[in-house]
Order: sequence, then structure tokens, then C-alpha cells
Amino acid sequence: MKNVRYLGWQDAFDVEFEDGLCFLESHAALRKANRISSLAVPVGVEVDAELGSHFKVTYDTGEVAEVSWSFIRELPPKKGKKTP
Repeated sequence: MKNVRYLGWQDAFDVEFEDGLCFLESHAALRKANRISSLAVPVGVEVDAELGSHFKVTYDTGEVAEVSWSFIRELPPKKGKKTP
């Protein structure tokens, strides 16, 4: 991972990888995967500087979510979307 930022107006994280690919990941999906309170508000986002293998979100409640590279890039496709 190269860069991650929280987009409050979309309630999502913009994740950029070294190869140029970018993903917009729902905050709800991250909260659910990390069992974070629905009332928690992100106060900090930090990419692992040494390996770039994950990022960490710190919340105003003291909770912390750790999100791996594979969570963002290898999630299965969402149901209902058909490819031509």
C-alpha cells in the first residue's frame, strides 16, 4: 500500500497501491470485519511504513482496526453485478 485516506463525505477509505491501482472501500465493511462500534469515528489512518502490507485506523473510542492488503485487493465480487 502506498497511501490511504478516509473520505468522510463518502464514509469510505481511498486505498492506493504501489502499482497504481486504487480502491474505495466502505467504512461499514471495515467496521464489520474488525468489530468496531458503529458510533466510532476515525481520528487517524496510518499505512505500515516498513512493509506497506496493511493500514491501521484509530477511532475516537480507542478502538483500532487493522486492515490487510489482501482484505482490500482480494475481496470476492459483490452479488448482483453481472459482467458482459
